[in-house]
Amino acid sequence: MPASAFGLALTAAFLHALWNLLLARARDPEAATAVALVAAIILFAPVTALVWEAEGAVWPYLLATATLHLAYFALLAGAYRRAELSLVYPVARGLAPILVLVVGVAVFAVDTSLLQAGAVCLVGAGILLITGFGRHADPIGVAFGLAIAACIAAYTLVDKEGIKHANPITYLELSTVLAAVPYAAGVIAAKGASPLRREFGPATLIAGLAMFGAYALVLAALRLAPAASVAAVRETSIVIATVGAALVLKERFGPARVIGAVLVVAGVILLGL
Repeated sequence: MPASAFGLALTAAFLHALWNLLLARARDPEAATAVALVAAIILFAPVTALVWEAEGAVWPYLLATATLHLAYFALLAGAYRRAELSLVYPVARGLAPILVLVVGVAVFAVDTSLLQAGAVCLVGAGILLITGFGRHADPIGVAFGLAIAACIAAYTLVDKEGIKHANPITYLELSTVLAAVPYAAGVIAAKGASPLRREFGPATLIAGLAMFGAYALVLAALRLAPAASVAAVRETSIVIATVGAALVLKERFGPARVIGAVLVVAGVILLGL
């Protein structure tokens, strides 16, 4: 893997962990998410205009992925209000590729291997360590993680086809617009505009930039290295977010949770191979 591609993918991992940390530490995660999404749309509109390319056939995929992203952001913001990032983030990011694999095997008859089976076991073991056992487990956080993982898996499958009909940046901008507008409108309808005004600031603007920028860097890395290698480096965000949650959010930082995050990353890397 070229050093340039490694640098791009690793930076994308840090950015992805960063915007999740910024939203999780916000006083009002729902309002902060709405502001970050709108900021991402506005800040990257000029870039989108320069590289615009979209076919008419892309719209069914855009509508589908926007619906899934709307659910994803609503669940994510709700999760960060009620549960720890160091629980929700690894569960969601770790289970998503497994769900994609399960759907591929069950629906599309994709062949699987012993390596992939071993990867699933690693992710499962890691998630058990992260979530805890018995009375130490947080059922609300686990439920949010599962629901978010389902959204990630679903929009991954949709985007795999949709991206064939549009420039990636154009596709991302349009899907973000279609998800952000109803999300922000829903937050305003439920809470009023004041929470959004309170959350407007450097942190939410940086979160918006990081949301869009992380994906753009992944796309750049994919031009230089195989997808499996890029995905493997990018999923280090699970460990980065877990450590960040301990340092920034003062969440639990026991050895079981750290080892669990490492096992999830290892399993996701094996799935990519």
